[in-house]
Amino acid sequence: MILVGINPGVLSAQSGHHFAGPTNRFWGLLYEAGIVPQPITHEDDVRLPEWGIGMTNLVARPSPGIDDLSPAEYLEGWKILEKKIEVVRPAIVALVGVTMYRALWRVLGHVDKPVIKVGFQKATVHGARLFVLPNPSGRNAHFSYDDMLRAFRELGRAMRALPAAPKPKGEGGPPGKPVKRRASRAGK
Repeated sequence: MILVGINPGVLSAQSGHHFAGPTNRFWGLLYEAGIVPQPITHEDDVRLPEWGIGMTNLVARPSPGIDDLSPAEYLEGWKILEKKIEVVRPAIVALVGVTMYRALWRVLGHVDKPVIKVGFQKATVHGARLFVLPNPSGRNAHFSYDDMLRAFRELGRAMRALPAAPKPKGEGGPPGKPVKRRASRAGK
């Protein structure tokens, strides 16, 4: 699976790690959804391949927010991403942000503007199924944490159902020392 962010925020660009903003809920959602077997932070993004996950951005240019990006940047980023998908051939490409799919629907083969909901989309790219996740930024007021968690859990179930998907070992800690999971935030 490849996770695709829209573009790096300022803190991510400064730190060199994905989703580094202090109000971004991305890393907690990955863990609570069971996509990664232990709590991790942006500093652990280099560990994602251990669990069969790649990560990239659609647009390489950092910005304080996605409103600073032009439509041309989305389309140019798509050309690069599409080539990555062709080479890597993941089973799932998860676009982190409904805005990204909204900007790309024409290049993804839709004739009419689609109704975009989180989850799997009808479009595929080089055999990869496209999954849209809500943007986990603290600025995203369109989705509650519980809504985000439901979408991330759906992605986690799909990833675990893949034949070649690595299965988490225990709770992710060293043998004999399982890491204790945090209580779920569901229902809060």
